[in-house]
Amino acid sequence: MATKASFTAEEWQQLLESPMLAAMAVTAADPSGLFGLLKEGFAASRALAEAKADAGSSALIKAVVADLETSEGRDSVRDGLKAALAGGQAADVKPRAIERLRHVSALLDAKAPADAAAFKTWLAAVAERVAEASKEGGFLGFGGVQVSDAEKATLGEIVAALNRTA
Repeated sequence: MATKASFTAEEWQQLLESPMLAAMAVTAADPSGLFGLLKEGFAASRALAEAKADAGSSALIKAVVADLETSEGRDSVRDGLKAALAGGQAADVKPRAIERLRHVSALLDAKAPADAAAFKTWLAAVAERVAEASKEGGFLGFGGVQVSDAEKATLGEIVAALNRTA
């Protein structure tokens, strides 16, 4: 079983950023206004809280969530994502996030093969929860679809980046 000690500080930072990257990729795929953005953000937070409470979550997932619960962990992720996305346009968020998830996938395969599948499945589940959080294409909550075609495509890209099967 991999632990925080199994990774360098830079590698651990990549793992800490990964749930936010999964959520950001979906949100960037089909921005849904202020209320949609809030719903998607809360969905990501709920997914983290549920992973902490889930007895079936791996120790590695729980360690990442525990670090994200600290102000230092949140500040580290915020600063890391800010640096990673600096100089880009809004349209750059999704491809950059997916590329970083691809690196996380390779890192997990190399450093935590016993935990890699569970962690990648969790990241895909976080992305799916975000996609399902807010209807897209409606007006004032009426109409629209639960998961837009752009979000579905992005979920597929995330699964592919994580080398997971849908």
